Amino acid sequence: MALSALVLYLLGLLLAFGVRTFIAWRRTGDTGFRRPDTTAFTPAWWGTVLFVGALVLGLAAPVAGLLGLPGADLPTAVGASGAVLMLLGLVLVLLSQATMGASWRIGVEETERTELVTHGVFAFARNPIFTGMGVLLTGQVLAVPSVLSAVALLVFAAAVQVQVRAVEEPYLLRTHGAAYRDYAARTGRFLPLLGRLRAGNG
Repeated sequence: MALSALVLYLLGLLLAFGVRTFIAWRRTGDTGFRRPDTTAFTPAWWGTVLFVGALVLGLAAPVAGLLGLPGADLPTAVGASGAVLMLLGLVLVLLSQATMGASWRIGVEETERTELVTHGVFAFARNPIFTGMGVLLTGQVLAVPSVLSAVALLVFAAAVQVQVRAVEEPYLLRTHGAAYRDYAARTGRFLPLLGRLRAGNG
């Protein structure tokens, strides 16, 4: 199952970052990447460091499995379910990116104002791209059960909590004001209904 997990993980990196960046550049002349704040120990810095760490650990987990390093021995059906979850998570990531269209970004530029996307999958969760990535990494824990795959998921969870709560949400509140407050009051942060903001926040 490690080989399947590795293929799905690499496919995810290629499609979600490489192909998506190329599509954005071809359509708008803009890659969508925004340089993060490199001031050490700021929320943006922590978000970036943790996110990159999670991606590296996520790649290392199936590679370690292929090399025969120790991991939990789960039934084949569990591993297969994990591979299916990985695929579903990737589909959610790609669908969410496509829904964002020209508003898709990696990172935040304080002076920039893009359209607030609230339709499609964004009507159910405010951060479905991160949700999809979390589903993919959860699937990998089942497909390649090991300390590496579990730590990758935990580090990713920490990364998105920092990035969303301390960087992206404050930016969106400053940029979109009442429109974002109303959207966040009715829509969950990563899952439907969970993590909604109070209508008066911001």
